[in-house]
Amino acid sequence: MSTSRQENVKWVDGLRGIASLLVVLTHLTRAFDDALFKPTSAEGASPRLLQYPLLRILVQGRIGVPIFSLVTGYVCALKPIRLFATGNQERALLSITKSAFRRIPRLVLPASIATILIWIICQLGGFQVTKHVQSWWLIYTSPNQLPLGPAIVNLGLNLITTWVREWNVYEPNQWTLLPLLKGAFLVYMMLFSTAFMKPKYRMMVELALFVYYYIANDPEYGIHFFFGAFLCDLSQYTPYTEWISTRKWPSRILSPILILIGLLLASYPETKPEWMPWSNFMLKLADYIFPPNHPDTPRFYTGLGLTFLALGIHFSDFVKVLLSNKYLLWAGKNSFAVYLLHGTLLRTVLVWMEYGFVAPADVVHEDGSVSEGKHLELGGRLRFWFWIPVWFVLQYWLANLWTGYVDPFCARMTEKLEKYVFNNEEEKSVLPQ
Repeated sequence: MSTSRQENVKWVDGLRGIASLLVVLTHLTRAFDDALFKPTSAEGASPRLLQYPLLRILVQGRIGVPIFSLVTGYVCALKPIRLFATGNQERALLSITKSAFRRIPRLVLPASIATILIWIICQLGGFQVTKHVQSWWLIYTSPNQLPLGPAIVNLGLNLITTWVREWNVYEPNQWTLLPLLKGAFLVYMMLFSTAFMKPKYRMMVELALFVYYYIANDPEYGIHFFFGAFLCDLSQYTPYTEWISTRKWPSRILSPILILIGLLLASYPETKPEWMPWSNFMLKLADYIFPPNHPDTPRFYTGLGLTFLALGIHFSDFVKVLLSNKYLLWAGKNSFAVYLLHGTLLRTVLVWMEYGFVAPADVVHEDGSVSEGKHLELGGRLRFWFWIPVWFVLQYWLANLWTGYVDPFCARMTEKLEKYVFNNEEEKSVLPQ
């Protein structure tokens, strides 16, 4: 079966670029103004501009990680589903096995290199100033400098716990990598199991798995792995592509409605929703639309919001073109590097820009006891806003260097390992002559 309409898939990379930017913005908010996570800064007070629905998504940023999950499902399914559509099941299965093999080193190698670099910065005292600022989040997420022997042991442990416990003391943001790796393999297993199904029945399986993970309280990862795969499958399904190509209303009417609903749902505040009527209404509505005893209402609203948003993007060629512009594609290409590096750059370079290079000395009391010196305060709004754009430029410049040098190195190591492990003669027998 061949499709009559080849979908623009570049929008996926553009969406990934937006996701990485939102993750950066949410960590900036946590570091310097965590009141923005509430619908208003105090009960009875008027909301600030970035606390209103829709606008708050920019600083709340919670939607970034679910976007990565959706993109993972879409990208992992893209090549196999295209091969399924042409009747090349055997070649698709080979593609799945090789993609599954590559997925591990392509995630583990860059993450490990980043962790080692952060460990070196920590041992050189790079986080000492950060430990003395007035930001609980910056203090909590900054690692402690240790004597060399225990530090080496701690580094080895954290290189492991990243992939078994979702925890890395040197870069806490790496907690998402294990669920994303697991999700990719769930998608590969689903594709492998449904390789010889008709497309409409495979899409039923994908939607069934979406419902399963919704009921199983996994709105951040599980539902989006399979919804991404479903959207990929739908975009390659000939009866659907022929139907959508002859109709304007899904793009002009349905898409804006779905996108607006998605953004409104994703606007649900992280804390104190009862402080504003709009978020209090959503708080009460949650008991009717989410599974019983759902543990995290904000993440459920974000997950459901992204589902509507992704469906709205799917129906609109115009939005896909917007997401495919060269700037967002560039951001998407550098998104993994930004994700790996931004936390450390925030806790070191940006902190130095905003607070200076010298940590306050400890206070020695008359009885000989020692306590921390006074926590550092921001130097003022002018200084803060002057350094933020400079820091963004530096961050994306370093991320681009990482993408240009570290990622290709990891790709070469993965390719060498693949050639060593796989039977090339078997591949030649599968591929058409």
